[in-house]
Amino acid sequence: MPKTSGTSLPDSGSADPNRWKALVFIALAQLMVVLDATIVNIALPTAQQDLGISDGNRQWVITAYALAFGGLLLFGGRIADLWGRRRTFIVGLIGFAAASALGGAATGEAMMLGARGLQGAFGALLAPAALSLLAVMFTDAKERAKAFGIYGAIAGGGGAVGLILGGFLTEYLNWRWTFYVNIPFAIVAAVGAYLVIREPESARNRSSLDIPGVVLSTLGLVALVYGFTRAEHSGWTDGLTVGVFVASVVLLAAFVITEAKVKAPLLPLRVLTERNRGGVYLSLGLAVIAMFGLFLFLTFYLQIVRGYSPVKTGFAFMPMIVGMIVGSTQIGTRLMTRVPPRMLMAPGFLAAAAGMLMLTQLDLNSSYAGLIMPAQLLLGLGMGTAFMPAMSLATYGVDPADSGVASAMVNTSQQVGGAIGTALLNTIAASATTSYISDRAAGAADPKLLELQGMVHGFTSAIWWAVGILVISAGIAFALITSGRPDTRPAGGSADGAEDEIRIPVVAH
Repeated sequence: MPKTSGTSLPDSGSADPNRWKALVFIALAQLMVVLDATIVNIALPTAQQDLGISDGNRQWVITAYALAFGGLLLFGGRIADLWGRRRTFIVGLIGFAAASALGGAATGEAMMLGARGLQGAFGALLAPAALSLLAVMFTDAKERAKAFGIYGAIAGGGGAVGLILGGFLTEYLNWRWTFYVNIPFAIVAAVGAYLVIREPESARNRSSLDIPGVVLSTLGLVALVYGFTRAEHSGWTDGLTVGVFVASVVLLAAFVITEAKVKAPLLPLRVLTERNRGGVYLSLGLAVIAMFGLFLFLTFYLQIVRGYSPVKTGFAFMPMIVGMIVGSTQIGTRLMTRVPPRMLMAPGFLAAAAGMLMLTQLDLNSSYAGLIMPAQLLLGLGMGTAFMPAMSLATYGVDPADSGVASAMVNTSQQVGGAIGTALLNTIAASATTSYISDRAAGAADPKLLELQGMVHGFTSAIWWAVGILVISAGIAFALITSGRPDTRPAGGSADGAEDEIRIPVVAH
């Protein structure tokens, strides 16, 4: 048997003979939640027409899900700690299936928006429970690397899978199937979880629920996500947008003060302030800003500029999915027990930045095979390699009783990053497009061609910002994440708390 160094969790999870079967159902549930963030995007124009949703309200089909999911994640994570992750996981799956059935059967705007809000709420129960189950069930270094490699590939590539599936279902069946497709996913995962998942009893948290923390965090996160969503279409200087951001800052500051004082906090600050986990949350959130921007711009480029169908657009994202799977399950998994996490995360983000840099060369006639495909492959390889150790490190070494809320912070950083990415990069692109067209409108022979050229110019201008954001992510990962050194405590580790010492075990051959 190999020897390991560093702090590890109790090995009760590793003794569970069903843990690999459990991983199948956990991964299936995670795929459902992640792809649902993008699968509805492609179906939205058709659904809007069928249900009579106004142009002013159509964004709420996306926003209702984002607000409920982002706002309730910390609450969902702590519920998993208190109530049991297996139970929370199953309830989340059943609720998500019911909400999806409601969305598929929607007869009007109110029913659709209500269904999307419910999907987000049950997703906020489901996602932290899924990640925290992995954290408490896989504690051996090599097994943990494999499990989180699979999970990281799904977490990173699920959005692109949603584009493929959404395009296929919308084009060949009906937009309602973008909701109904969740039901078999959820049922299979729930039955499987009930039969095979056995959560270690030592991982339960028996403390009381921090109600003030729940209220403040939920309202603060909802305000933050809504602020970025509103800024995208109403502008950053809009009075209500500014007011929402101010309210978010006040609420989240009050939340932090409350968590520092209460006996059983919703989010123990040690989970957030330990430098390695803090580095993961920050670098991952920034990287997701770049990723969401790319999904948005490349989808518009392929459909509007190049005239791709929804299905062809979805399949055009396949190189990114393949890259993420290879980066996460092959590169990340093989190297995680051999090198410190930052030596995977920082180069991974830089490789993704290089792929993004290639896309700054887009023009009206860019070759898919010569530019878009290799750029996506490099981007996917980099993100897959970085996501895998990030997902593992974000929960590694946390007190098992806090693994649910630590998992929720991973999802929260991604959700907030997605909201920022969509709003910020879209604003940059729109501004650059407007400036480009206005500067050339007087002498334009073909206004339609100028409009397309302006659109592409806006996309590439925003992609330059995404490149810079990924480089910053790499710098943060390299500077803050110091875990993984054999026989060395990470800087910032607690002197008296085993849960704060989060060195990844390094296998000695």
